[in-house]
Amino acid sequence: MDTCSKKLLKLLEQDCTYTGAQLAALCDTTEEDIAARIAALKADGIILGYKALINWEKTETELVEAVIEVRITPQRDKGFDRIAERIYQYEEVESCYLMSGGYDLSVVITGRTLQEVANFVSRKLSTLDGVISTATHFILKKYKQQNQVFELPREQKERLIFS
Repeated sequence: MDTCSKKLLKLLEQDCTYTGAQLAALCDTTEEDIAARIAALKADGIILGYKALINWEKTETELVEAVIEVRITPQRDKGFDRIAERIYQYEEVESCYLMSGGYDLSVVITGRTLQEVANFVSRKLSTLDGVISTATHFILKKYKQQNQVFELPREQKERLIFS
């Protein structure tokens, strides 16, 4: 992958709302080249999609997010992949990662209530063949996600006030 494509990916990761003209100017190339690169990166499975990062706490939407540590028994010839695939297909699952350390998978889920998350863990996740144990951690407050700070520290807010 050349330098221009790497720069393009970094720019899109920072802000996927840049226009073709803006990306072309920032990458010192043409809009046509940017369009072709983006199409190729999508075709190669490098760009998987675009998604807005929402601070749901500032809306009237009630959501509960949890990180679940899952210990599993790897399957013969499939390792962790088959169980991970079964888990990430649930609509509640936002993310699923293979981890090193004291547990095997880290699963991030979203539900409307604590009870909804608890039901997912007890009725769907923990009953899967190969799941040895789970530990659920509820996210109480987000400070930063995907390089985006959710709220400025108080002293920075106060400095931004203009009269």
